[in-house]
Amino acid sequence: MTVPAPQHQWVAHARDTGWSCSGPSTDVLAFHRSLSEYEPTPLVDLPDLARELGIGRLVAKDESWRLGLPAFKALGASWAIHRALQGRSGTERLTIVTATDGNHGRAVARFARILGHSASIFIPFGVHPAAIAAIAGEGALVTMVEGSYDDAVAAAALAARAQDSLLVQDTAWDGYEQIPGWIVDGYATLFSEIDDQLRATGGQSPDLVIVPAGVGSLLQAALSHYRSKAIPGATAIISVEPEVAACVLASLASGEPVTVETGQTILSGLNCGTPSSLAWPYIIGGLDGAVAVTDLAASAAAGDLAERGVASGPCGGAGLAGLRRTLVGSGNGDRRAHLHIGPESTVVMLITEGSAANPGTIDDALDGAGGSEAR
Repeated sequence: MTVPAPQHQWVAHARDTGWSCSGPSTDVLAFHRSLSEYEPTPLVDLPDLARELGIGRLVAKDESWRLGLPAFKALGASWAIHRALQGRSGTERLTIVTATDGNHGRAVARFARILGHSASIFIPFGVHPAAIAAIAGEGALVTMVEGSYDDAVAAAALAARAQDSLLVQDTAWDGYEQIPGWIVDGYATLFSEIDDQLRATGGQSPDLVIVPAGVGSLLQAALSHYRSKAIPGATAIISVEPEVAACVLASLASGEPVTVETGQTILSGLNCGTPSSLAWPYIIGGLDGAVAVTDLAASAAAGDLAERGVASGPCGGAGLAGLRRTLVGSGNGDRRAHLHIGPESTVVMLITEGSAANPGTIDDALDGAGGSEAR
């Protein structure tokens, strides 16, 4: 079912606090640690922003440089390609295919090249030229698709039917779930690091984590991690999306997965119209709420983070924009009560990409939209 982009910016979800799930494989962290460029990404304290939000502690998990790339996507792509190639002949050369808004495609292209394979990457309208150039710079064949991210996914899936091709897509649908599941498992390393880093500074599990959501794969990884604890529900989890592509928010409001009509946004990595079928059971079972933000709010938040030494792209800035909308915006009392957030709470936001990963600005979005207004 396709619906218009939602007009509201916040949806609370009265989830079943007893809902839990199995956690990811313990092999993931060991695999990432075996890679030559592996090191934990920083967890950055932002005390003045914590005061602004009326909480005890705000920390940013800074994924602006992960395994030699400017985004967290390298975690999922590396693990999924590793798993997908297990058992294949070492001399077999494949074309690894995917659709992307930027970071996932570059990560797939990078690890395909490292392992001696070629990559074919399908890109929808609206992706910044610098992001496209970075993917091509990894040696990938880039194909532009006249349409949305969902159209690019369909084109990639069709191309991957060719002999000696392998689809490594970070969204799932009926009949295509194993590889997207491995991608989600790859993101588990990020949350294991957060646990270790909070403990090292005398902290405990966070009271709230805000997760940028495109199709929901990173969100699924967060829910898999925090809802597999011995006491499910101790950490509240909310998603953040661009207003013009808030498919998780709209689906949560509808109580079932829906496709939203997407628009132009500088949050290109989150410009997705349909939640992953693999992520949906986790979303409906374990998510506490969803917030949508404007390009302007995300861009301003990215600038505020940059002033504090966190070089975030707009998608990373969306987390701070979403927290502002949730914790200090109009009607925040009800939202804070729903999430059990008070003046002593610890909140984690995920900086999913560095500024080099998505150099878009409000002006870029307006120019790229051919005169239409970016919301």
